Amino acid sequence: MIAFVSGAVAALTPTLAVIEVGGVGMAVHCTPNTIAGLRTGEQARLATSLVVREDSLTLYGFADDDERQVFELLQTASGVGPRVAQAMLGVHSPDALRTAFAAGDAKALTAVPGIGPKGAQKLLLELKGKLGAPAPVVGAERAVASGPAPWTEQLSAALIGLGYASREADEAVEAVTPQAEAAIAAGGSAPVPQLLRAALQSLNRAR
Repeated sequence: MIAFVSGAVAALTPTLAVIEVGGVGMAVHCTPNTIAGLRTGEQARLATSLVVREDSLTLYGFADDDERQVFELLQTASGVGPRVAQAMLGVHSPDALRTAFAAGDAKALTAVPGIGPKGAQKLLLELKGKLGAPAPVVGAERAVASGPAPWTEQLSAALIGLGYASREADEAVEAVTPQAEAAIAAGGSAPVPQLLRAALQSLNRAR
């Protein structure tokens, strides 16, 4: 198993990072949140999980070992493959998923593309207690809620990491804000992966 890769970031897309390791470019599938923390040309270290299929070897990358562990635990549920597990981590942090499973919050799980109400209930039954308890929220973390919405910072960082100027990133964030607010008003969370795709489409139309 490849536990991690470390090297210069050779290229980035919304869902893929190419890390140069010993002169070889390793293609690593990542969530937009992980991509947002990378910069082309800079050194990076990603925890990884290698998924082996009869016709493919796919490497998934994560910001830390905790994300990688949750990714692998999610796949112990029937019907959950690497793409669904990665989508879950693209929408929710590991602790947000632990909170959802501990509280039996099906609505949080249905915010993930491809997971419906029945699927969410099934996942709650199969995975309850397997991910562990969420970390306690301290006062400093509560105070963050009064600042900018986390999704705006994640989306802006992802766009800048992909090579867009700060002004372009700000314009793209503004363009998708109604979509994010609608998702939040419906009782869910801002779906950063979908917002990133919509933001990229708005930037392409503007060019």
